[in-house]
Amino acid sequence: MFSRAHDRHFLPDLTSVPLEGLVGLAGRTAVVTGGAAGIGYAICRRLREAGANVVVADKDVAEAERAADQLGSAAVAAHVDVRDGVSIRALATGAHHRFGRLDVWVNNAGAYPRQALLDITDADWDAVHDINLRSVFIGSREAARHMIASGRGGAIINLTSTAAYNTASGGNSAHYVSSKHAVAGLTKSLAVELGAHGIRALAVAPTLTWTPGVEADQADQADQADQADQADGLAAGLDRYADRLPAGRIAHPDDVARAVLFAASGLAGFVSGSTIAVDGGDLAL
Repeated sequence: MFSRAHDRHFLPDLTSVPLEGLVGLAGRTAVVTGGAAGIGYAICRRLREAGANVVVADKDVAEAERAADQLGSAAVAAHVDVRDGVSIRALATGAHHRFGRLDVWVNNAGAYPRQALLDITDADWDAVHDINLRSVFIGSREAARHMIASGRGGAIINLTSTAAYNTASGGNSAHYVSSKHAVAGLTKSLAVELGAHGIRALAVAPTLTWTPGVEADQADQADQADQADQADGLAAGLDRYADRLPAGRIAHPDDVARAVLFAASGLAGFVSGSTIAVDGGDLAL
């Protein structure tokens, strides 16, 4: 028998909730930054499939609208510039105004430039941290304001990377790696501070994932390569990366989206402050 001092119940006991109720997000509202393509769109699709109203937030409004149209009437497009705190605040307020509540906030938008340490300027460093870290802080803060005011709690899910545990691409990404380490730490802090309001905070850390951005990056490198065999070498590099993973392939966007759905759902109702690695065994190596 617990004493009254321990009977606080910030996170509800979901033992009696049937599985369908744990997985489903019907009636809830989710915002996904960078939601128009790649991992972001896959997340939007899975959250919508689970019944959530979804705000597809992206700097490319036309692409966000296209994505929302594909997801149906319970999905809407919204513009956001995650480098701008005013824009993020407007996104949170607009989502709450549109659907009357805000339950899930996914900080997915990010940048992955590759530069050698000595080539990274102060401006380069600031730009990456503005997108990958500062936006996560502001988005989490603004989402938490609405969640706390509602009294219903919620879930904040931050996309980090396996680079939060190691370096990426053999180096050449110090600004990226440091930002992703920081997101993992910020997620822990959010979980501790917001738990009393029934808000869970989780991070999801994918390994290399095949997205339009990765595909474009490979094409760009191939264009810069003067010889076809060098372009072939880029593809071979991806194959080598996949071969070293215990899973035998790199991740697909839906691999990540399913983990985010778990984190947002009642299945993870007592999980907070953790980082879920979606890595095909990468970090076990």
